[in-house]
Amino acid sequence: MARLSAVLITLNEEKDIKRCLESVRWANEIIVVDSFSTDRTVELAKEFTSHVYQHEYPGSTRQMEKGIQYATGDWILFVDADEEISFELAEEIQQMLERGTVMTGYELLRKPRAFGKWINHGGWFPDYQLRLLRKDSYTVNHEEVHGGFSTRGSHARMRGVVYHYTYETIEEYLGKMNEYTSLQVSNRIKADSLARARWYNFFLSPASHFFRMFLSRKGYRDGFYGFLLASLDALYSMVLYMKVWEYRMCEENNLPFPPISNSDFNRLKKLQ
Repeated sequence: MARLSAVLITLNEEKDIKRCLESVRWANEIIVVDSFSTDRTVELAKEFTSHVYQHEYPGSTRQMEKGIQYATGDWILFVDADEEISFELAEEIQQMLERGTVMTGYELLRKPRAFGKWINHGGWFPDYQLRLLRKDSYTVNHEEVHGGFSTRGSHARMRGVVYHYTYETIEEYLGKMNEYTSLQVSNRIKADSLARARWYNFFLSPASHFFRMFLSRKGYRDGFYGFLLASLDALYSMVLYMKVWEYRMCEENNLPFPPISNSDFNRLKKLQ
């Protein structure tokens, strides 16, 4: 029977990590790669596994790769600390490991919870992500934020659900948005070295994001929560273009650049 390593990357996750690790206790091993948490994350993780390592955060996919390097399983299951593997999905994965498969990766269905409500529309659900893959077949696309993994070979989807306990408060969303939009400036420049923010981007892009999420993807069926999430997504788009504009302004006027990489943020955190 093939062996499975569950891999988590963490930073100050004491609120969620026990629920997450409890849901993957059945894995052959659990690997936790922590970015020097200042709360009880490491202490709580050690109640479930002795494989807890600490590294400075270089970006999500690079940190996940460190977990892969420590793992001894044939298969890798990536799970975030604010996620929970359902009982049905756990059984489905174990059955796959027992019988074997020609697949090299599986997409898992995430069910998101935002601001205290399960979200069913607006592009938030269904949300399939490649989270289960053969260790000997993976490939990776490194980005400062929202990088991803793939595999050499065929993929399939599993039916079981990953419960995703995402933002609990508006403050939490805005905090993440501030960091993610800064990091996404790097992604934009990497993809297009001449990327700029035009005046019309500040109007058209947020409007497009809102109407796509709220109307085209039926976010309205989640009621006020759908409206709120579509509005926040529009704000995210506007802030991203503002930061692209800021970066180019600093470039043209020889001003200090704002932080747009994980190494920038690590350096700032050390100064605090």
